[in-house]
Amino acid sequence: MKAIICVALCAASLGAQTIVIQAGTILDGRGGVLKDRQIVIDGAKIRSLAAGKAKATYDLRGLTVMPGWIDTHIHLNWHLDANHKSVSEGGEPEQMALETAGDAYITLNGGFTTVQSVGAAIDAPVRDIVARGLIPGPRILTSMRQIQASAGDPEALRALVRKTKEEGADVIKLFATSGLGAGGGQTMTDEQIQAVCSEAKAVGLRSVVHAIGDKGARAAVLAGCTSIEHGTFLKDETLDLMAQRGTFFDPNLLVLHNYLDNRQAFTFTQAQLDIIGKGIAPTEDVIRRARAHNVKLAFGTDAVAGSHGRNAEEFIYRVRDANEKPMDAIVSATSRSAESLGMGDTIGTVAPGYQADLVATDGNPLTDITAVRRVVFVMKGGKVYRNAK
Repeated sequence: MKAIICVALCAASLGAQTIVIQAGTILDGRGGVLKDRQIVIDGAKIRSLAAGKAKATYDLRGLTVMPGWIDTHIHLNWHLDANHKSVSEGGEPEQMALETAGDAYITLNGGFTTVQSVGAAIDAPVRDIVARGLIPGPRILTSMRQIQASAGDPEALRALVRKTKEEGADVIKLFATSGLGAGGGQTMTDEQIQAVCSEAKAVGLRSVVHAIGDKGARAAVLAGCTSIEHGTFLKDETLDLMAQRGTFFDPNLLVLHNYLDNRQAFTFTQAQLDIIGKGIAPTEDVIRRARAHNVKLAFGTDAVAGSHGRNAEEFIYRVRDANEKPMDAIVSATSRSAESLGMGDTIGTVAPGYQADLVATDGNPLTDITAVRRVVFVMKGGKVYRNAK
């Protein structure tokens, strides 16, 4: 009997693939820099991280190894059609699913191993088929819909949150304010915001809030919502409140630049483009002020059509234009974003017990932030998806 058990256990052990990665420089995702270590991976997780002389499966010396990057705010279903025009809804479901899966693939190839798509119903089947390992893509979390003030009174909104949970959402997305072009004024009442965020918490979901203007953002912070998205016109007093309450902040620069860089793909008027352009400077400013007020900055891009696969440009805008320290930007996109997703003990850090999500760049982003454009190696859950070394 013992022999039978031994044979079975030994076979299981032999079946688990062990990978050894030799790394010269590792940014661990928590602000640490490690030199000359071997990352030993069993299955989907990191088993050990230490100096060693085992034969390397992958030799990544000369590159900079980091945890797989995390984008906490994207729209996977937005894509460019054959005429280079933005599409976000409509069309045949099969085609929309294929385009969403394509965006997921190029996002993974760009170094992002986890994303939060906020959100469209088509995200869910793509999320599930990626999770099954049938198509390549990052780990996907989705809100499946966006909750607006027009959805009803507080009780109706609570019911909608429960329905969204039952349909399989990972997070609740709500609009507390209008968009940048409309001035960012509060659109949901305080009572509506409270209803959505409190019900989300009651059913075990986080809540992320579109909030351009200060009033709507402050109401969301007071309601206990998880994260403020955009936050273009936040006041210092609201930033202090966010720091006190542990509210995450997810400002986005890539989306604004993308709209301007790909203006022919969208239907904006020149007046609207001017407003978008004027939104860049206050977004850079609020990032600087949020850092000074010790707010928890997550990393999101609001990636839409034209920016999928280029998510890493957000690093460059933050460092070059918003004067973030490169290490702060890296931590935002790794352990801090993992924390904002409620996954801080699973992803976002290169350490034993964590998911083997890794990205390696040609060059060190601590000394040249544009190195994030030169992704050479991508691993998610112990499986290599890109290896151009």
